Amino acid sequence: MIVKEVNCKSILNKSKLSTDYCINPYTGCSHKCNYCYARFMKRFTNHQEDWGEFVDVKINAVEALKNDLKNMKPGSIFFGSVTDCYQPIEAKYRLTRNLLETLPRNFEVYIQTKSALVLRDLDLIKQFKEPEIGFTITFTDDNDRKNFEPSASPINERINALNEIKKTGIKTTVFIGPILPFISDKNLEELFERISFADKIWADRLNIKSGNWEHVFKTIKEKYPELEGKYNEIFFDKVDYYDKLKQRIRQINKKVRFLW
Repeated sequence: MIVKEVNCKSILNKSKLSTDYCINPYTGCSHKCNYCYARFMKRFTNHQEDWGEFVDVKINAVEALKNDLKNMKPGSIFFGSVTDCYQPIEAKYRLTRNLLETLPRNFEVYIQTKSALVLRDLDLIKQFKEPEIGFTITFTDDNDRKNFEPSASPINERINALNEIKKTGIKTTVFIGPILPFISDKNLEELFERISFADKIWADRLNIKSGNWEHVFKTIKEKYPELEGKYNEIFFDKVDYYDKLKQRIRQINKKVRFLW
């Protein structure tokens, strides 16, 4: 893993997602999820390494935030729109915590992560206006998790952390996605039972427009060769797998919100 300390011009940026702003203390992520949609960010770096093999640490993030706040009105912030703010390197650099300490409490904070390290900062997060913490859970089987997101936290660890967050009164979200056909959808009934306490549940299909197909399909060929033909049919022959899956999920849990 290549770690590089860099300076950024701004850290509080306008968002095109469901929040007013986004904050990404790092460029790159050591979780190495091979389906990651954020790999397009590599073109804004000078790295030759593959996405998942480097992390740029924005060491002046706090100073940049203080400067940004001079011209930004309070609003909602998505922490980690193209990185995981609580990836392992956060334990050393503490950029996310330092940013939370600096941010005025009249901002709304939404955090999406795959790491239980977020528990460290609950004392700060609960001080904000309507805070919300979401965990991404892509698989029901931890062996599958190791194949596609080898450096991310185990599934049980994420669910247990989310339960701890729920007990503090902070709103909780589970993002099931991207759903990988015939892999992510195993034991869905059990998964929904385990995350039933979450305030919101989102689900999304695999988007292969971000340059991630070759990485995903490589894993399919190596670890799930029996699925090669089915994946080509689903993503190139446009079979109705995801439509049928949506119906199945609705029968299991009616509060799920779909992004496809």
